[in-house]
Amino acid sequence: MSGRPEVLFPLFGTLEGLEGVGPKTAQLLAGLGVEKPRDLLFLLPHSGIDRRLRSSIREVTPPATVTVEVEIGNHLPARQKGRPYRVLVRDTRAEFQLVFFHPRADWLQKQLPSGQRRIVSGRVELFDGVAQMVHPDHILRPEAAGSLPDHEPVYPLTAGVTQRQVQKAVAGALARRPDLPEWIDPTLRERRGWPGWAEALDRAHAPKGAADLSPAAPARERLAYDELLAHQLTLALARARARRKPGIATRGDGRLVGKVLAALPYAPTAAQRRAIAEITADMEASARMNRLLQGDVGSGKTLVAMAALLTAVEGGGQGVLMAPTEILARQHAEGIAPMAAAAGVRVALLTGRDKGRERAKKLADLASGFIDILIGTHAVFQKDVEFADLRLAVIDEQHRFGVAQRMALGEKGYRPDVLVMTATPIPRSLALAQYGDMDLSLLDEKPPGRQPVVTSLAPTDRMDEVVAHLARAVAEGRQAYWVCPLVEESETVTLTAAQSRFEALRAALGEGKVGLVHGQLPPAEKDAAMADFVAGRTRVLVATTVIEVGVDVPNATIMIIERAESFGLAQLHQLRGRVGRGSGASTCLLLYDPPLGEAAARRLKLMRETEDGFRIAEEDMAMRGAGDMIGTAQSGLPRFRLADLERQAGLMEVAQSDARRLLNDDPELAGPRGQAARTLLWLMEQDRAIRLLQVG
Repeated sequence: MSGRPEVLFPLFGTLEGLEGVGPKTAQLLAGLGVEKPRDLLFLLPHSGIDRRLRSSIREVTPPATVTVEVEIGNHLPARQKGRPYRVLVRDTRAEFQLVFFHPRADWLQKQLPSGQRRIVSGRVELFDGVAQMVHPDHILRPEAAGSLPDHEPVYPLTAGVTQRQVQKAVAGALARRPDLPEWIDPTLRERRGWPGWAEALDRAHAPKGAADLSPAAPARERLAYDELLAHQLTLALARARARRKPGIATRGDGRLVGKVLAALPYAPTAAQRRAIAEITADMEASARMNRLLQGDVGSGKTLVAMAALLTAVEGGGQGVLMAPTEILARQHAEGIAPMAAAAGVRVALLTGRDKGRERAKKLADLASGFIDILIGTHAVFQKDVEFADLRLAVIDEQHRFGVAQRMALGEKGYRPDVLVMTATPIPRSLALAQYGDMDLSLLDEKPPGRQPVVTSLAPTDRMDEVVAHLARAVAEGRQAYWVCPLVEESETVTLTAAQSRFEALRAALGEGKVGLVHGQLPPAEKDAAMADFVAGRTRVLVATTVIEVGVDVPNATIMIIERAESFGLAQLHQLRGRVGRGSGASTCLLLYDPPLGEAAARRLKLMRETEDGFRIAEEDMAMRGAGDMIGTAQSGLPRFRLADLERQAGLMEVAQSDARRLLNDDPELAGPRGQAARTLLWLMEQDRAIRLLQVG
């Protein structure tokens, strides 16, 4: 696998050898992400033009593109400067005009000699009842009719490059295309009715109609699959490589987990039992666990994480649980305390606030193995933190902890099993694209006792009613969140909005009943405001979205979101998940500024209809696209050129299981299909995978 296979050399040369591509065009094509012939193969047409020969323009309804054979009549040159030059023509049933602006008259006389026949193709429009074709795209002699394709592909363009140039360059790249061995599993290919690689390219670049341009067209689907398979092979190689490095086999005996389950007021859900079983099996294996626990708001991830941590302790080791913020670390500590007590294990909390003697004592207890489970923020990565025998690291909210932090743990000489928890439901196709090197455990049902949240919508002009209603609820002893919109333009405007809402509510509900948290508050003040709300000293908490993740106040049963139309679906869903945590019935009110745009109306309506985070995430992706959904900057999402994650979501799953199966059967990719897959990796520029194979 030392270098790129020779068979691919023609696709990785310069563009300049291709017909019609000189140095200047080559430079311009870089604007389309095209730098070598291979890139042209994967620059697929986004639409097509029907150029089939018709007997008359009457066969189409203008404005429309049409191709007809005409007899050329008189030329009517422009009478004054700036007026168009017209040529009268007739087909079998109609007369119309060809219209040219600023032409050279002698050139037109030669192209369109009066009394002769020509084929013209272009867009026909009606002006004052007269049919006109302005600047035909093609003018051909009748005997050259065969040179015009029935369907002309239309490619994406960049400044300075014409359709004609791209079409020629693509034809040149297709001519250089080598014959490659098939890397797709034959039974899969047959079941899907996919063409071979070369044929798929031909068909994708010569669409016969709208059906051939759809992501579901067999040729396009096959090319998309090639790209997803290469991506999933890279992830599967990374996973196989990580698994080859020995981890620690941790065998629990279930006694501590059993105590906790017995002390629960209700039985765990089937999803929780399944996730616990998957994690326990991974921890027993000698390979290192790298698992993602994905669960919707309130699906009971804490219990699953605790079961995993207790398994580490049963096996004679220690566990660590890391949260992105101090508030969340404290909350985990509070949530875990009763379970730890039931199991009789020692838990400690380590944050940046621990100083001096107190910190030194915790570190000594940790190093001696006196502490079984450590909970903390990234303070647990600091140099002086040493474990006696670390077996499991549970990381909460993946996207805030990068790969770097995961590696920092490894550098301490520990090879703990890793469990990552995320409360952000991601559509399965995206989860596989982003975390495909991890194994996935899904919590897709809610534990018993969780009350559904009733969601309703109201326009902002009913604000007075809303405040009056809130005053009554507060008088009855209920607590509420009031979320202010994040104003994009500036933080100061956002703050002013939150500040003035806070003051208005304080005036309406009484001094001391309302608290305020926002991003600009010093951490100590933020914690104090949160603590007042948790303890019930304040009844209403006005906040910008800082309360989005993880804050747990069971008595808070009302969530009011102002200017809800300015939030994305995932954010609305996370915010709503802050209520409905206790036994009381909860409500979420989405206040909006009418009139609502179409997309905003669809978002708010969906929130009213469902509480299923996965359904919301799928819809979110369909509406916004995959890149926007996770914020492209931090998504870690590969840029797919051929695959459309929204419309071909199912293919990602097929690619993952196919890639894992192939590596399982042929870890070195040495067999015939393995060798073909290596060619695919080179073709798709998956250099990372190639390096993994070389290092082996």
